[in-house]
Amino acid sequence: MNKTIAVAFTGASGMPYGIRLVECLLGGGVRVQLLCSPAAQVVAQQEMSLKLSSRPADLESDLSARFNAPPGLLRAYGMQEWFAPLASGSSPPDAYVICPCTMGTLAKIAAGMADDLISRAADVVLKEGRKLILVPRETPFSVIHLENMLRLARAGAVIMPPNPGFYHHPAVVADLVDFVVARILDQLGVPHALVPRWGEDGES
Repeated sequence: MNKTIAVAFTGASGMPYGIRLVECLLGGGVRVQLLCSPAAQVVAQQEMSLKLSSRPADLESDLSARFNAPPGLLRAYGMQEWFAPLASGSSPPDAYVICPCTMGTLAKIAAGMADDLISRAADVVLKEGRKLILVPRETPFSVIHLENMLRLARAGAVIMPPNPGFYHHPAVVADLVDFVVARILDQLGVPHALVPRWGEDGES
């Protein structure tokens, strides 16, 4: 595939979704532009005992090795790397997924506050009419959260809280993660076989 998908990890719970998403994109030959907030590094260590380097070059090489990705398929950028391609409308990615997405990140994007590369890339994707997918991991949602989501949905963003289904009879936590990642990949138009589709197992 020739798509370029940007992915950002922020400091919400749900890091397994983001890591699995990057794994599936790279496995499908999709070019990935990766952003990672400092808070996301803390969450990755807490939830997965996974060290995500603060140095983009090391993050890039570590995850490329972890997922056996060909050289150059994954590019990582720093939060203040304003010369990164996804900082400009002249070189937007085909789509951008923030997974997991904090309420703070969602609020900044809704308000047009592009003060780091994660929020600037979202601003670029929206203004250029590309797909922006936000995966907010929070519960319950306050009125402020819901109003920010509504504002972004009206601006063209896709709001995808990671709510797994159970009709595929998940046996382990990884099955629940794959269910959510499968729905994200569907939104991106990236083929996958993570979970059976409704009706494929012969049940109505």
